[in-house]
Amino acid sequence: MNIGEAVRLRILELCSEHEITVNKLSTLSGITQSTLNNIVSGRNNSTTVSTVKKICDGLELSVIDFFTSPLFENLEQEIK
Repeated sequence: MNIGEAVRLRILELCSEHEITVNKLSTLSGITQSTLNNIVSGRNNSTTVSTVKKICDGLELSVIDFFTSPLFENLEQEIK
């Protein structure tokens, strides 16, 4: 799994845990609906740290908590 896929799955996991839709997360985090939809659909595989921070702020979650997930273990090497 690459980092883009892990971030995508983590966002969906957190939405499920908080019982909110991706669209609600968009509102809470101040990220446009289209940007968030592109991330969770896999069309955008290069989410910025700034975007992850906004998601965390919207969910009242630390960045460390976002990345504390088995999804981020054993990621593929990005440099080829």
